[in-house]
Amino acid sequence: MDVQALLLSVRLAAVVCLALLIIGLPLAYWVAFSRWRWKFLVESVVALPLVLPPTVLGFYVLMAIGARSPIGQAWSAAFGQGLAFSFEGLVIASILYSLPFAVQPFASAFSQVDRGLLEASSILGASRLRTFRRIVMPLSRNGIITGVVLSFAHTIGEFGVVIMVGGNLPGVTRTVSVAIYDDVQALNYARANATALVLVLFAVSVLAIVYGLNRRAWVAVRP
Repeated sequence: MDVQALLLSVRLAAVVCLALLIIGLPLAYWVAFSRWRWKFLVESVVALPLVLPPTVLGFYVLMAIGARSPIGQAWSAAFGQGLAFSFEGLVIASILYSLPFAVQPFASAFSQVDRGLLEASSILGASRLRTFRRIVMPLSRNGIITGVVLSFAHTIGEFGVVIMVGGNLPGVTRTVSVAIYDDVQALNYARANATALVLVLFAVSVLAIVYGLNRRAWVAVRP
């Protein structure tokens, strides 16, 4: 088993989950509570990675951060290295690819919070931030955990976006899914099987956590 690739995947997933918490929570809050007429357009863009082939998304991300793009040139000028085929580039691509797996569970949980509690908090003079921190987040705990777990697992197993944006650089962009592909290409089925079994056990554990949380939430609200 390629331990280096596995550790790199875990590191990538952890960074992406942290970024999705920072980006996804306010975005999900807006999606859940906004009354803007054209809100569905934003929801469609957020959900696009669910139906868009990973290679297509990876291609456009690569074009957006490549050496000839404004973003790529600005990054090179600031940090002295390219953004494409780097760990940082993988983080950007993975955030976009896993965004719906975080935002949708967050928004679903937020929308189930009793609006009467929010109105009462507002009447008592609490700010929106305080209401979100003291009421919305505690009542949406299961949905937030579900979003984090799903986005972590999704990032761990992604392949198409990784290979398009990051390539296959050992210790830099070679994730566990790419390592399995390389082992199969090299006819090293025993090593590929060992790595794949780890991912299967991880996936089963993730689903058990998600379904367990959803079951607890359902039991909690059942009369």
